Amino acid sequence: MNYVDGFVAAVPKANREAYIKHAAEAAVVFKELGALSVVECWGDEVPEGKVTSFPMAVQCKADETVIFSWVTWPSKQVHDEGMKKMMEDPRMQPDVNPMPFDGKRLIYGGFVPVVNV
Repeated sequence: MNYVDGFVAAVPKANREAYIKHAAEAAVVFKELGALSVVECWGDEVPEGKVTSFPMAVQCKADETVIFSWVTWPSKQVHDEGMKKMMEDPRMQPDVNPMPFDGKRLIYGGFVPVVNV
């Protein structure tokens, strides 16, 4: 069964192009390390909630937008091996490919699909 990494973050609107460049470079590495697909989405309709919401979860500021992305892997084992290599890959080091957002507000997790139509 496939395995999915999901990500949500707040990115300054002024950093849109820098984010796309960062994400595209990371996607190349993810795919080289075994990922089946990488999807990056720029917030379009992301409403503020009263109790919970994407903007609240990542402490989105007025000059930021929410991004939502996921990486699909063929298995948890390929994910685990790929992510270990990803963290060590020289192309993904902060001085080479810096995150154009506050990484402390990044939410991420690994998920096992239960419905995939």
